[in-house]
Amino acid sequence: MSTPLSEMEKEVIDIFVRIAGVLSLPRSIGELYGLLFISPDPLCIDDCVRKLGISKGSTSQGLKILRSFAAVKPVYMPGDRRDFFTAEAELRKIVGGFVSEQVRPHLDNGKERVARIQLLLAEETPERKEFFAERIKRLEGWQKRANAVLPFALNFIKPD
Repeated sequence: MSTPLSEMEKEVIDIFVRIAGVLSLPRSIGELYGLLFISPDPLCIDDCVRKLGISKGSTSQGLKILRSFAAVKPVYMPGDRRDFFTAEAELRKIVGGFVSEQVRPHLDNGKERVARIQLLLAEETPERKEFFAERIKRLEGWQKRANAVLPFALNFIKPD
């Protein structure tokens, strides 16, 4: 049986639950990251399940997602076969992982979609073609700016 969360732990976890909500991530992602962030010791899946009162499946899936973002990392505990985790506390690494997993694929997909839309433009009637061509040109501009700004924006996040 684990000790209940302290008020401070609850407050820290709530911060990350709110951030997860803003990013349209499941609540459990915020809970897990918050718990690991405020924990002085690495935790295993069972520890997280007990402390947060969430299912083992949600915990396992949440840790998998957090690992893909580089927000948590596995920690070797001598003599224990379970997987233990600790939170990555450097914002730049977390944001970089999130961008690689969530933002970059959408930008890459956007390029492909705009190329398909360009091909569909040929099928439009002359009276609609000019309007659509202008909108497609605008989409291409947005796409180029997003691809140019993203690496630049990441440079503003300095290592802690």
